[in-house]
Amino acid sequence: QVQLVESGGGLVQAGGSLRLSCAASGRTISSDAMGWFRQAPGKEREFVASISRSGGSTYYADSVKGRCTISRDNAVNTVYLQMNSLKPQDTARYFCAASRIVYPFPPPSYDFWGQGTQVTVSS
Repeated sequence: QVQLVESGGGLVQAGGSLRLSCAASGRTISSDAMGWFRQAPGKEREFVASISRSGGSTYYADSVKGRCTISRDNAVNTVYLQMNSLKPQDTARYFCAASRIVYPFPPPSYDFWGQGTQVTVSS
């Protein structure tokens, strides 16, 4: 089992930036593909970004491409999501997830989820 804890969310003005962190415990996540998802009130959860086990491959939703960067530091068992040029439509609860699926990338499903961190972007 792995426990995932997100942090770094908050209230920011449109055009601002936030860096989300996802700290894993219980075991190493170096063998997991990792992803970020988000869910706005009244909407389904949607994919944001994913990163391969080594960090060599990344994949982004079109809605955040060019504005967000996913990264990981396996030495400290943490994944990050740098979000720039934030828009009000980015307001959502952001979740980190881990997938044991090696191939394909991005993985079609994730096995472990965090509780999320709230991001609110004011206009």
